[in-house]
Amino acid sequence: MIAHPNGNNSIEVSDFLLNCLVISPSWQLSFSLPLSLLFLLAMGANSILLITIQMEASLHEPMYYLLSILSLLDIVLCLTVIPKVLAIFWFDLKSISFYACFLQMYIMNCFLAMESCTFMVMAYDRYVAICHPLRYPSIITDQFVAKAAIFILARNIISTVPIPILSSRLHYCGRNVIENCICANMSVSRLSCDDVTINRLYQFAGGWTLLGSDLILIFVSYSLILRAVLRLKAEGAMTKALSTCGSHFILILFFSTILLVFVLNHVVKKKVSPDVPVLLNVLHHVIPAALNPIVYGVRTQEIKQGIQRLLNRGW
Repeated sequence: MIAHPNGNNSIEVSDFLLNCLVISPSWQLSFSLPLSLLFLLAMGANSILLITIQMEASLHEPMYYLLSILSLLDIVLCLTVIPKVLAIFWFDLKSISFYACFLQMYIMNCFLAMESCTFMVMAYDRYVAICHPLRYPSIITDQFVAKAAIFILARNIISTVPIPILSSRLHYCGRNVIENCICANMSVSRLSCDDVTINRLYQFAGGWTLLGSDLILIFVSYSLILRAVLRLKAEGAMTKALSTCGSHFILILFFSTILLVFVLNHVVKKKVSPDVPVLLNVLHHVIPAALNPIVYGVRTQEIKQGIQRLLNRGW
């Protein structure tokens, strides 16, 4: 910290200390092993998926471009959060600079919102593929993916910018220990001597507006898919469609539920161990990233064949 004289003789914070697992610090090494394995799985699976889609000409189609966007988002989120958490667990490197903290805060909020938006676009892609298969090639085109990517970027970059700006403009007068493994907005803001009502309201309203609207549209898409699937007459078609879309929907619900629990914990302030939301927040950045390429990619026959062809070339 840097001493900065002012009217109330307080100290201006120049860095923060991330204090993970306040109640159960002995869990850190035990938790680090599965966390590091999940991190390696997420990075490896998403990298393989991206390389396969890039190298295989047969996968240069809109659906796989959307998968590539999801994999890129997962990689960035993992790299933003997990290496720092493991450095804390293994080497006790708790310090993070003032600006690095708010950069991490922005990337986490922005890319999580982008991921939610990507799920929504992918749900629409599946809706068109199953409910309007004859029109699919004319609706889901490369131009559609380009426009969707611009929308994903523009909506979430602009809407999440105020979160780190509002937090960084607060006056941090001495306390610099964040009771979290990451620079979550409200964990950082509560260290301030200023009123954080605006930060809390923007985080809550922004979260429900962005993620809530995405989840509603996802639910509508999969409801329409389910209605169409139940009408299928072809043998095995209904089972295949339900298996594919069901796993997608369960993964999306998992992504949304962990985030919802974490937000409600901050808003309602339920009497739970402070380590619980910390663990949920960390896991929320790695478990979906590890599962997404498996559920969306490896289970897809074309991608599975593409990976096999790449492996055969390598050998």
